[in-house]
Amino acid sequence: MSTRLLSELVKVLRSKNAGPASLTLDLFFLNAEFYQIGLESASLSTHKIAEIYEVLPEAVKKFALPQINAIKFSLPRKLIAGTPGDSDLYGAQQHGYMLRLEV
Repeated sequence: MSTRLLSELVKVLRSKNAGPASLTLDLFFLNAEFYQIGLESASLSTHKIAEIYEVLPEAVKKFALPQINAIKFSLPRKLIAGTPGDSDLYGAQQHGYMLRLEV
């Protein structure tokens, strides 16, 4: 099976705060086939997401939403939103790490 960029399989890839200490990554796939590819991909495992975002694997929660062809991840932010050193108050730019991810 050949790999593809995640950005080719999703219609929406976004990040946002889920409270001041948590981040949510939302992946809405173009169709059920691409959703299944994403769901089964090691690149979208909690361990891989933890590696990308430099958090403990057990801190990453993965939610499969087959009714809407979506996967959601929740993970802790490195810094509380708005504290000194935080460069993304709303968590809206954190999905960028995943744009070139191969699945």
